[in-house]
Amino acid sequence: MDTEQKLTVSLCDTKKKKPLAKDLIFGRTFTDHMFVMDYNEEKKWHDARIVPYQPISIEPSAMVFHYGQSVFEGLKAYRTPEGEVQLFRPQKNMRRMNHSNARLCIPHFDEAFVLEAIKQLVELEKDWVPEAEGTSLYIRPFIISTEPYLGVASSQRYQFYVIMSPVGTYYKEGLDPVGILVENEYVRAVAGGTGEAKTGGNYAASLKAQVIAEQQGYSQVLWLDGVQKEFIEEVGSMNVFFKINGEVITPVLNGSILSGVTRDSVIALLKYWDQPVVERKISMQELYEAQLAGLLEEAFGTGTAAVISPIGRFSWKNQEFTVNGGKTGPVAKRLYDTLTGIQYGKIEDTLGWIEKVGEKENVRV
Repeated sequence: MDTEQKLTVSLCDTKKKKPLAKDLIFGRTFTDHMFVMDYNEEKKWHDARIVPYQPISIEPSAMVFHYGQSVFEGLKAYRTPEGEVQLFRPQKNMRRMNHSNARLCIPHFDEAFVLEAIKQLVELEKDWVPEAEGTSLYIRPFIISTEPYLGVASSQRYQFYVIMSPVGTYYKEGLDPVGILVENEYVRAVAGGTGEAKTGGNYAASLKAQVIAEQQGYSQVLWLDGVQKEFIEEVGSMNVFFKINGEVITPVLNGSILSGVTRDSVIALLKYWDQPVVERKISMQELYEAQLAGLLEEAFGTGTAAVISPIGRFSWKNQEFTVNGGKTGPVAKRLYDTLTGIQYGKIEDTLGWIEKVGEKENVRV
C-alpha cells in the first residue's frame, strides 16, 4: 500500500445515546463511526476512511459468504484515572492480523498506517471509552473478501473494517473461576489447518461443542489436539495455563493454536517475576494425574476479552474435578491485577506495552 495514502474523515449527523456502564453487554452496542478501506488488484489497499457506522452493502455473490475468506482481530482501548485513553500492545494485533492474512491468501496491509487510523478512530470516539471499573472500548478490525464470484479461489477484492463497542466483563463470573468441559468428540483445528489464524471458520467449528458445554452448565470448551485427542490445545476463546508443582505450563504453539497477545504477555510477566514457566505439550491425562497427586495448583485462561479467567473445575470423560478448591489462585490473581493495572494506567508500564491515543510513538512489542 502507498505509505503516503491519506485517511479521510466523514462525521455522522447525529450521535447515538451511550449506554450506562451497568447496561453494557459485550459486543452489542457500537460507536458512531467506523474505519473502512478497500482493496483491488489495480489500486491495492486504498481509499482509507472513517465514516458513520452503517450497514455494509455487498453483492450476494461476494466470496466471503460462500468460501469464508476472512480474518479479524480484537483489542481494547482503556481509560486511565487521569482520563487518558490508551492501547495495549496494538502492534502485536496488527502483526498477527497480517499473519492470518498470509494463511487466508489476503493481501498484507501497512501495519503502521492501519494502527494510526485506529488511533484516530479511537480519538474521535474517545467519549465512548467508559470510565467504570473493568470496562473498556473493544476494537474489532476485520477483512472480508468481496469479489462477486462463485469459484473456489482467492478473491481479488477485499474490504477492511474497524468497528468498536463499549464493553463490560466478558464472563458473567468476572474473576470467579469458571467451569470447563473437555471436548473428546469434536475437532476444532489441526496443525497445517487454519487454527493459528484468527479467522471466522475456526469459531464456527467450535459452536457445536460450545452449545453442548453450556447445556451442561460449563462456560467454555477445552480443545484437545485433533489427531490423538490427547494433548491440550486451548479453550474456545482463550489460551490456557496450568500451575503444576510450582511450574506454570502452557501448550506450545504447534500450528493449530492461536498465538494470543495476552498469552505472550503472561509468559513475559512470569519470566520477569522469575516464576518458572514453560511452553510444552501437556496431555489431559497428565493434568488429571497431577490433580490426583495434589500437584495441580492453578488453571486459568488468557485472552483480550477476559484478560485472565481462572478455571475452577473440569469435566473430562464424565469425571469432574476441581482446581484449588474452586477458588482463584494467587498467580492468576497477580497476573490479572498486573495486566489490568498496566492497561488502565494504574501500574507503571516498565515493559513498554502501552501506546497512548493521541500520541505517535514506537513502543516495543
